[in-house]
Amino acid sequence: MDFDRLVEQFFGTADIHLLDSAQLMAGTERLRLQFGLERDGGRRFALWSLMYMLGMAPDLESAFDDEEDREAARDFMDMADREMEEE
Repeated sequence: MDFDRLVEQFFGTADIHLLDSAQLMAGTERLRLQFGLERDGGRRFALWSLMYMLGMAPDLESAFDDEEDREAARDFMDMADREMEEE
């Protein structure tokens, strides 16, 4: 999963810190829409992961039907949180 590529796809740049609020909101809406439409499990997980990193992920119960997917998301959250604490 290439987060930079996903960020570029939805926000038009790999550096979202440079975006104004309107651009950020538009990219966020595109990301939410695609997440809602996505049926491929791996891609859906990648989109959810990006949403988590941006602080906008839906809760696990509504995001994933499968318990294994929810557990993988919990593992990702733990890993991402540890990485952020180390920075």
